[in-house]
Amino acid sequence: MTDLTTLRKNICAYRKLLNTTQEELSYKLGGSKNLVSNYENGISTPDILTLIKLADIFDITLDALVGRE
Repeated sequence: MTDLTTLRKNICAYRKLLNTTQEELSYKLGGSKNLVSNYENGISTPDILTLIKLADIFDITLDALVGRE
């Protein structure tokens, strides 16, 4: 089981690797401009469909995104 802190940190790290703002990534996910900020700050947690979208955008596996080895 992975912890949510790892997920939050990974979303932030992979977003920065793409040189994308929180607002730009939120737009790609089809959410409000604060969506990614809420994920990164632990205010909300992405559902499984959003996790899949994030993994696709980052071009990584779901395991990598959630920090599962």
